[in-house]
Amino acid sequence: MAKSPNPQSQTIEGRSPNPHVFGVRHHGPGSARSLRLALEELQPDIVLVEGPPEGEAVLPLVIHAGMKPPVALLVYQPDKPSRAAFYPFAVFSPEWQAVSYALENDILVRFMDLAQAHMMAIDDAEAERRAAELEAQMAAAEEALEEMAKQAAAEEETSKQADPAAEASPETPDEEQELSPDNILYSDPLTWLAKAAGFEDGEAWWERLVEQRQDSTDLFQGILEAMTVLREEIEEERPLATNYEPQREASMRKAIRTAKREGFRRIAVVCGAWHAPVLADMPNTAKQDNELLKGLPKVKVEATWAPWTYSRLTWASGYGAGITSPGWYEHLWRFPDEAAAQWLIYAARLLRGEDFTASTAQVIDALRLADALSALRGHTSPGLPELHEAVRATLVGGSDVPMAIIERKLIVGEVMGEVPPDAPLVPLQRDLIAQQKRLRMPANDTDKEYDLDLRKPNDLARSHLLHRLSLLDIPWGRQGRAGRAKGTFHEVWRLQWQPDFAVGVIEAAMWGNTVEAAATARTIDRAQKADSLPNLTGMVNPVLLADLPEASMVVVRQLDEVAALTTDTTLLMDALPPLANTLRYGNVRQTDASMVSGVVDGLIARICIGLPGACSSLNDDAAADMFKRLLSTDGAITLLQNVVHIDSWHDTLAKLVDQDGLNGLIAGRCCRILLDTGELDTPEAARRMGLALSPATDPAQAGAWLDGFLRGSGMILLHDDNLWRVLDDWVMGLAGDVFQSLLPLLRRTFSSFPTGERYQLGERVRHGAQMIVGAAAPEDFDVERAETAMPLVAQLLGMKLP
Repeated sequence: MAKSPNPQSQTIEGRSPNPHVFGVRHHGPGSARSLRLALEELQPDIVLVEGPPEGEAVLPLVIHAGMKPPVALLVYQPDKPSRAAFYPFAVFSPEWQAVSYALENDILVRFMDLAQAHMMAIDDAEAERRAAELEAQMAAAEEALEEMAKQAAAEEETSKQADPAAEASPETPDEEQELSPDNILYSDPLTWLAKAAGFEDGEAWWERLVEQRQDSTDLFQGILEAMTVLREEIEEERPLATNYEPQREASMRKAIRTAKREGFRRIAVVCGAWHAPVLADMPNTAKQDNELLKGLPKVKVEATWAPWTYSRLTWASGYGAGITSPGWYEHLWRFPDEAAAQWLIYAARLLRGEDFTASTAQVIDALRLADALSALRGHTSPGLPELHEAVRATLVGGSDVPMAIIERKLIVGEVMGEVPPDAPLVPLQRDLIAQQKRLRMPANDTDKEYDLDLRKPNDLARSHLLHRLSLLDIPWGRQGRAGRAKGTFHEVWRLQWQPDFAVGVIEAAMWGNTVEAAATARTIDRAQKADSLPNLTGMVNPVLLADLPEASMVVVRQLDEVAALTTDTTLLMDALPPLANTLRYGNVRQTDASMVSGVVDGLIARICIGLPGACSSLNDDAAADMFKRLLSTDGAITLLQNVVHIDSWHDTLAKLVDQDGLNGLIAGRCCRILLDTGELDTPEAARRMGLALSPATDPAQAGAWLDGFLRGSGMILLHDDNLWRVLDDWVMGLAGDVFQSLLPLLRRTFSSFPTGERYQLGERVRHGAQMIVGAAAPEDFDVERAETAMPLVAQLLGMKLP
């Protein structure tokens, strides 16, 4: 084993003392506390921190009164905001404490990592190379397949003349290389040390030996020695470098040399523990490092701060340097001497707030159990595993539900940081923040429900903001169902801000400097590029609810043009219901939906003209789809309550009923719609049912007609003896084998009836023709009084009185 370097005594290139290198874990309270104490003892004249140099301009905001971690340094490409990199910081992050210490004491602080301008350019080039390589492989595979097909055809013709002895034996496929169980250790180098010490993973080992360490004397020297040996052992077997790992470490060494040339003597270097050996020992010369950094590609980037959350600091979020318990780590930072007792107090308080029982005696028992477990395991104080087991045994009785609450709110933590208004922001971000404050909608990471009453100006403005953000693909709010009892003037939203929405806001800034302007421009661009009726129809309601008049006009105009060129009646029928809903309820939400009226008029006219042709020669599957469209179109036209539209629609259905070759399912439903609206009287409906169910009609077609006529409601059979007798005679006249073949269809039809209707139908069958449902005695019925109510009832039902 090579002797580890001592950064306090060696020299670099024989001229000046080595810098003081502090290898840390990126998020750890013990590392942060030890680092802070070490910096206060060292009193450096410059602090170099592993981080992107582009972020130095916004470093002074770290000690701003409005800056509350967790936050992330966001570096992005202005011309391609989706290409962004986040550098998260918590109050217990060693780098955060290093920067804070330097700024609070007027000490120069710099970031020394490889610039993101280079890393993003390298990643882009690598992505292009892989794409080109994949394309070449696919082209080669296609050529190989074509060649194999040609060879197979040629061999088929000459196979009889081929010499069997000349056939080559099949190649034995290469044995798949087995992955050694130790290979998983390369993803986290600390796992090597953890396994040697008897721990399951590197995080558990680091937390126990570093984060919960009480004495920080020689801590960083020990980390440096361990990492030095670890790098030597691992790199001898398999290098761990990424595409630009050597360049990153060369950039750090270059920053150190620059600080020394500028005359700094007490140089503090804060970096990930893995990099510490190559910064303390300087294995490369300045010339070698310059060669590594020479000619690197570069892109333009900018930097700012963004709020972050503890949930995004976890491994589960996909963060490469994530931890499992940010909430617990903050607790260790705040209460280093009495972490166990304070954590159990918070756990009991949380459980009480969630209506679980948690007495003081249970808290005392939990603390005693945690201490006992810690002693049995040879630890000086309880850690999170011991506290977790103690809480499960004493406070929650082994239940998973309260433990899940503790996991979410205490172990991970529901904390979201804040960024001061002085941070560099694109104009769109400033406008969004201003609206969030004006409308009293803070951007929290907790899931909160907002029940908006659209009759109130503030709630209406909230609705406009959320709909506009949705149009910008920033799903801050998820709209739920308000419920029928609350009416159409209510909207229910669930809001939860995610840190990566900051990237979405920056990306949307290209469309405008305010939320309204950006949503308008983005929607207009989508509308102008849309060439299908469903896409445009789906845009109408959102743009109207977002109160974007300019965009609404463009969307409606484009919709009208596309609809005029659409010859597919099914697409026109699919487009009508959402537009009818918008036209009917738009004014309730104080939106100007009148511009949609002309489009709706044109759609209904084209539907009425094209429906007979669209319904001809339909097989059963196509008829089932048309049946659904028929129902939705009828509901939309009824909702509009436009006499002209209703008359046109009913005229079309009347023609459709008499159309030759019409599928029974469609014919039956048309007849039922006309009967329900009064366009068809009961005797005529009974006559048509008799014809449809006559012996001359194919039983399957007759069953389909009956399904279309009755599906959804059979109440009409209980109130109309004529229809009942026609149906009864038809069923009684069916042969046994025919009845069995139709039974699934009849069962599906009658299963769509409400339970009460099915029961009454069964009772009528059991009692025969003697049962008359709902008949009133003539002396109890006042015709004059009933006639006074008929106009109102007809209006409510959307019917036309004769």
